[in-house]
Order: sequence, then C-alpha cells, then structure tokens
Amino acid sequence: MPDLRVSLVQGETAWHDPDANRERYGALIAPLAGQTDLVVLPETFTSGFSNDALASAEGMDGPTVAWIREQAATLGAVVTGSVQIRAGEGVYNRLLWATPDGELHTYDKRHLFRMAREHERYAAGRDRITVELKGWRVCPLVCYDLRFPVFVRNRFGVESPGRFDYDLALFVANWPSPRRYAWQTLLRARAIENLSCVVGVNRVGTDGNGVGYSGDSVALDFLGQPLVELDDQVRVATVTFSAEALAAHRERFPAQLDADRFELL
Repeated sequence: MPDLRVSLVQGETAWHDPDANRERYGALIAPLAGQTDLVVLPETFTSGFSNDALASAEGMDGPTVAWIREQAATLGAVVTGSVQIRAGEGVYNRLLWATPDGELHTYDKRHLFRMAREHERYAAGRDRITVELKGWRVCPLVCYDLRFPVFVRNRFGVESPGRFDYDLALFVANWPSPRRYAWQTLLRARAIENLSCVVGVNRVGTDGNGVGYSGDSVALDFLGQPLVELDDQVRVATVTFSAEALAAHRERFPAQLDADRFELL
C-alpha cells in the first residue's frame, strides 16, 4: 500500500440549514483539491444532530447526495460524512462515501443514541462496511458506534485470508463537550486494540438545542499516538498515514494471532 492522506474537516454546522452547510463545508474543502485522498466531514453535517429535522430529511436523489458526488469529483478525493436520509418508511443517519469516479457507498448508523431518543425516531442499520482506497481498507462508522468495541473489532483472516478487516477506522461525530474525555479515550482504545489507524472528526460550536461541541478531532496511529489533534475551533488538517509503519507494527506485535473468534448477531 502507498501512504494515505486524510483531511479532517472540523466545522461549525448550521442548525437545520442544509443549503448553508453545503456552502460552508464546500468552502472549507475547496483548497484540498489535489492535496488529499480522503476528506472526512462530521456527522449530520447538513442539519446538526437533531430529531426535529426528520421531516425535511432528503432522499438519495436529493441535493446533498448530488453535492457530495460533485465534491469528490472536483477534489479528486473520496468525500465522506453522514446526513439524514429518508429511505422507504424510515429515516437513517446515513454515512455517504463518494469516490472521484462516481461510486457511492453507504453505511447506516447501527447504534442509535437512546439518551437523545435517536432510537425512537431513526431506523437502525445492521452491518458495517469496508471500502478500499489506495489499497487501504477503511471502516467508516458514526459517533455512538465508538462505544461498542465488539462491533468495531478488527478481525484477522475473516474477510480475506491473511488480512485484517481494515487498516483505518474512522468515526464521524456530533460528540458533546461534556463527554469529550470519553471521546478522546475511546478513540485511542479502538486504535490500540485493533492494531489500526483511527480518525475521529467532530463538530464545534453550539447547536440549536444549546448543546456545545469542543471538536477534539484527531488522527491516531496504531499505538493511539496522535498525528494531529484539533482544538475547539473550525479547522481543516491533513495528515499522512504511513503504510510501512503500520505493516511493521503488525509484524512486530501480532496480537491478532491470539484474538478470540466470535459471531456478531
């Protein structure tokens, strides 16, 4: 694998204003054209984390899906982040993964945050996905998924002989500042225990419910050591993950050979 450039886009999402957010995030990522391989936006980046925005949830034929595809083509990079998407009878917190050549993959958030009644108003996804980018296997997840290590577990030799499920786990989030210690700690734990690089991208500012967000977006290596850490301001940062260093660590410390096998129901 070659090295992988990943851009963390930590923005202040406007409350219930998709047009403003597409313009706002579009301006933040425009300078990244030709400079990165993967652009990561926060969770629900067109609306903020809101149960009240369900009525205006878009379909897959809506403007945000078209926008993210256009951004990927313009930047020459994958663009990902989650939005509220209506599909059938339900609304999903759906992560979109748009590639420069027009492909679109999706992941529906499995773990819905019951403390905010997300589980009562949104439909839950079931299976995680793995997507390939420049030979890297990437597992994109959403916010509350971070608290469930069994679901996030990086198995070895299951999806492909002699390979890990993924090389990079990424979490897009609206993670409130009162729980920032959990965010910081769990991201590091997921990197260490899974012998994987990890990216977490959170938002900043205060939402329409008065909930504050301290950002703390981060890119971590396989030891849980930060390659870049952001503060509580609007920031865009690009980091390069070393494929050689990741492979050397896995060779030097093959904990995957002692891992328990299990079936996720």
